[in-house]
Amino acid sequence: MSGNKIRILDGGMGTMLQSLGLPLGGVPEVWNITEPERIQSVHEAYLAAGSEIVYTNTFGANRYKMAATGYSVSELISAAVANAKKACSSHPGTKVALDIGPIGKMLAPLGDLAFEDAYDMFKEQVLAGSDADYIVIETMSDLYETKAALLAAKENSDKPVLVTMSFEANARTFTGTGIDCMALTLSGLGADAIGFNCSLGPAELAPMVRRLYELTELPLVLKPNAGLPDPVTNTYNIGPEEFADLVGELLPYGIAYVGGCCGTNPSYIAALKKRTEAFEASDERPELPAKVTFSGICSSTDAVWFTEPRVIGERINPTGKKRFQEALRNADMDYILSQALSQVSAGADILDVNVGCPGVDEKTMMVNVIRELQAVVSVPLQIDSNDPEVIEAALRAYNGRALVNSVNGEEKSLSAILPIVKRYGAAVVGLTLDEGGIPPMAEDRFKIAEKIVSRAEAVGIPRKDLQIDCLTLTAGAQQEAAAETVKALAKVRKELGTGAVLGVSNISFGLPNRELVNSTFLAMALQSGLTLPIMNPNSEAMMGTIRAYRLLANLDQHAVAFSEAYRDFVPAAAAKKPGAETVAAPVKDEAEGKIREELGDKAAELYAAVVSGLSERGANLTEELIAEKDPMQLVNGVLIPALDTVGAGYEKGRIFLPQLILSASVVQGAFARIKERLNKDGAEKVSKGTIVLATVKGDIHDIGKNIVKVLLENYGFTVIDLGKDVPVEAVVKAAKESGAPLVGLSALMTTTLGSMEETIRALKEAGLSCKTVVGGAVLTPEYAARIGADYYGADAKATVDIAKEVFHC
Repeated sequence: MSGNKIRILDGGMGTMLQSLGLPLGGVPEVWNITEPERIQSVHEAYLAAGSEIVYTNTFGANRYKMAATGYSVSELISAAVANAKKACSSHPGTKVALDIGPIGKMLAPLGDLAFEDAYDMFKEQVLAGSDADYIVIETMSDLYETKAALLAAKENSDKPVLVTMSFEANARTFTGTGIDCMALTLSGLGADAIGFNCSLGPAELAPMVRRLYELTELPLVLKPNAGLPDPVTNTYNIGPEEFADLVGELLPYGIAYVGGCCGTNPSYIAALKKRTEAFEASDERPELPAKVTFSGICSSTDAVWFTEPRVIGERINPTGKKRFQEALRNADMDYILSQALSQVSAGADILDVNVGCPGVDEKTMMVNVIRELQAVVSVPLQIDSNDPEVIEAALRAYNGRALVNSVNGEEKSLSAILPIVKRYGAAVVGLTLDEGGIPPMAEDRFKIAEKIVSRAEAVGIPRKDLQIDCLTLTAGAQQEAAAETVKALAKVRKELGTGAVLGVSNISFGLPNRELVNSTFLAMALQSGLTLPIMNPNSEAMMGTIRAYRLLANLDQHAVAFSEAYRDFVPAAAAKKPGAETVAAPVKDEAEGKIREELGDKAAELYAAVVSGLSERGANLTEELIAEKDPMQLVNGVLIPALDTVGAGYEKGRIFLPQLILSASVVQGAFARIKERLNKDGAEKVSKGTIVLATVKGDIHDIGKNIVKVLLENYGFTVIDLGKDVPVEAVVKAAKESGAPLVGLSALMTTTLGSMEETIRALKEAGLSCKTVVGGAVLTPEYAARIGADYYGADAKATVDIAKEVFHC
């Protein structure tokens, strides 16, 4: 018999309300006040089918989406909770969950919504729904927005919080978040259960459920769609019994809450209830995979697990670096970001971020630098400060799970920093020093490490999330200290089982040939169990030591990484041999090399700025270049090729939506300056042509359409954006008046695909020669052809490619 009771959730709300008369484009949340009996009837139907927890009809009940309804968030949510409570009153033991969905605006840097503003919106919802029994945060695709919602729930309520995100078939969300990153971040932030809902059916979600089970000790939530949508019939492709059977196969994988999402109704919940009861009554269980026992950190897209030595880049640190100190005082973000990009390119797995500098507001600067860094690099960050206020501000602003450097053995440090680390679910570095300074002997450093581990575990931080720094002293002044550091490190690894950090480069301060000393000490430390060397990844000797160690320790299977790093290696002696052919360094980016050859170094730097997402540098370089080059030459020879490079990376899954949008914003700034110059000179405006965009009648989802708009504009097209829920006549009028050769139509719901077909038919009946491109999660290429569309845009980049074809550019 299963020891844990699985709670049955409800099914879809939207389609149930439409069957009760909610018009296309209507706001479901308003019915909480105007049609309470109908809302209650939906809850009643699910409760009768076996639901034990019903979600309130508040998915979009936030300040942004409800602004035009005439009702406050508090009024709508209070009414919704009351409706659900009334339905539950006749079903003893059942509970109400406050349902919170995405705001509908993208958070910076993808959009213009600040994290703090998102938090305030979610807080308003949480407080308004205080009478609910649970809080559910669902259908999230942006990890940063999910974090804002979860913090708002945990900091303003004592209710259990269930969090589910929506993943695509590539096991990433719309914004590129992977399952590992979701698990690391949400588990650390205190969610009571995590999982998946919407987007996919149970068959497609099965491998993702199994992976999530491995990554977290938390109970799992599963609320799949009824398979995949069929745009022809406006239905989903699996029925109640098949749905229940497919979900039933996943119940052993830690599922504690289960229900349905789009396309499901009470019949699905009844079948699921029956299948769940059979599972709970049975003793048969499949052999489950082992849980992950090691720790890791992550950004919103990339996770770094501490399974082998990982390089922490040390260059974002003002200590001993006058140029970096100057950059901090002048808020020169481009210089700081260039240091980050250089280190990542050289092989850093994690970047240390230290901005403590006289004359600089450390807390403000730390938050700003973290946000800027996370917009241009995907590796996780180590927050390096000993100021608790700075650490907390940084952890709050961070998108993912960070490593904190550091806490130490002083009582003041332990009591102030460890609770902050626990609150935000971070990993932490512990320095083996205390009120007496750094002990000279390994045994005494080990005792401090024991104290840190004990105190961390007392506040709920497991030792696997601790990295102990046994501290590197300068061999030039204390030659015997190197051996004591390595001895302490080995003892910590063997007896405490934590990870180990060292600032490797400190060993050689004041000595000649520092790189030789550093790389040799690094090899000694690696052999003794070092997991996280803090070092300069731009040092070829140091990175060579790391690569060779990974190879010889059998961590680099089949020498794949080593061979890739040195495939063009030429021995120094051969390179210097008289008469030997000069071997040029390989060009990593052919397009950049071509631009450098044809338009010069500065143009190549502009190309690199776009690819890297450096907004300020891109704008400044454009300003300089338009004084020297034909502006259209920059557009066609630099900016568009740069966007094409980024787009190709997006299509291949090497970069994700945040990087795509950021590069587009760099081009937007460059275009602004080019347009100013052309307008001043009386030249033709920079535009490749006009495109009309609209989310069709009845559909109020416009995030996907907005992203398409941003990319099209930054490829040089003029976009007439008609917004969401656009009547057919408005689309026809805009196309006719503008003469736009291309009209783009978006729909997210199967129920609004009829509006899309009607709009296409109306454009043709009006005698317009424009082409149409359609897109949205529920569409397929086959259905696009069926309704008469000329093109199907699978995503924003595909739509840009279609526009380029239509406009012959």
